[in-house]
Amino acid sequence: MGLILELMVQKSSSRFAGAGRLLIVVYGILALAAAGRSMVQILTRFEVAPLAYSLSALAAVVYIVATIALTRTSARWYRIAWATIGFEFVGVLVVGLLSVFDPVLFPSNTVWSYFGFGYVFIPLVLPVLGMLWLYRRRPASTVSKQLPDAAATEQR
Repeated sequence: MGLILELMVQKSSSRFAGAGRLLIVVYGILALAAAGRSMVQILTRFEVAPLAYSLSALAAVVYIVATIALTRTSARWYRIAWATIGFEFVGVLVVGLLSVFDPVLFPSNTVWSYFGFGYVFIPLVLPVLGMLWLYRRRPASTVSKQLPDAAATEQR
């Protein structure tokens, strides 16, 4: 929660203004929700659905790392953000499909089961928005590597 509050009082930059700030706050809230839910599930009913509850804990870790990565501006954290958000998207799709086609695997819901139905499908939509945002906010070094190719193409 301290990270979210820190972002609220931080000076606006192009990365943390508008949609970026909202994206980071939603990731932070989802991280807290997933962590809380998985912790309660694991501590109280782990034997009922160990796979489902372990996946909820994994989702919580992914959301925490993604939230932190989105708040950092280095190229390294940019790559970490892509990795965690990409992993999240694949996880939502795989767990979503498995929970639909083989519900026996998931006797209890996870953050990603049924494509995030228990979280109003936010886990399905959020990584898509995150990837779009990351693409538009890629570090200058990534953009500058692409510019010479574009300039050479225009001169032909």
